Amino acid sequence: MIADRLKTLLATLTTLAACALAWEAAIWLFELPPFVLPPLTSIGQALYQGWVVGTLYEHAAFTLQGTATGLAIGVVVAIVLGSLVAEIRPLALAVYPLVIATQSMPTVAIAPLIVVYLGIGLPSKVATVALLCFFPVFVNTIVGVRGVSPALIDLYRAFGASRLRIFLDVKLPGAVDSIMAGIQIAVVLAFVGCVVSEFIASPRGLGHIVKTFASDLNVSVMFAAIIGLGVMGALAGAMTRAAHRALVPWRRT
Repeated sequence: MIADRLKTLLATLTTLAACALAWEAAIWLFELPPFVLPPLTSIGQALYQGWVVGTLYEHAAFTLQGTATGLAIGVVVAIVLGSLVAEIRPLALAVYPLVIATQSMPTVAIAPLIVVYLGIGLPSKVATVALLCFFPVFVNTIVGVRGVSPALIDLYRAFGASRLRIFLDVKLPGAVDSIMAGIQIAVVLAFVGCVVSEFIASPRGLGHIVKTFASDLNVSVMFAAIIGLGVMGALAGAMTRAAHRALVPWRRT
C-alpha cells in the first residue's frame, strides 16, 4: 500500500515537472507575452500573495460558503423529493416531467435571472448551486430507492412491517450507495454553479477575482485563483469519496 502511494506520488511529481518544463519552453520558443502565458515565477508570486499572505482568503471563504450552503440545500431537497417520487406513483407522474423540463434549461441561462431576483450577494450563489446540485442527487435517489431487492421487501412485508418501516429499514439504507454517487457529481457541479454566478455579478468570490483580473489581463492572479478553486474542489471530492467509503464499506469509490 505504501509502495503504491509512493509510486503514485512519484508519477504525479514527474508529470508536474514535465508540464513545468513544457510551459517554460513554450514561453521561450514562441516568445509569448505574460498576458498570454505568464512565467511560472509570476504565478508563484501570485500564489504566495494569495494563499500565503492571504489576499484571496476572503474571496475563497465567500465561494466556499455559497458552494457548501447551496450543496447542502440541493442535496437535502433532492433526497426528500426523490424519496417521495420513488414511493408515491401519482407524485412521480406529476413531478418528474416538471423536474426534467426544468433541468433541460441551461443553468448558465437561468443564473442571470436568479441574480435579478436575489441580488448580487450570497443568496443568488446559494440558489444557483442548489439548482445545479439538485438533479443528479434526485435521480440517483429514485434509482437507489427503486433498486432495492424485492425479495428483502417481501420478507419485511411477510412479518407485517409497515410501509414506513420498510422504507426506513430497507429502501433508504439500500439507496445510500446510489445517493452518494449522485452527491459526488453534485460536489463538482456546486463549484461550477457558484463560480458561474460570481462571473455574472458578485462583490466577492474567486470567480469575481478571475473576472476582474481578466479585464486587467493579469493572468498570474487568475491562475492563482483557478488553482485555488482546483485544490478546493479536489479536497471536497476526496472528502465525499471518503464519506462514501465509510457509509458503503463494501464498495470501492
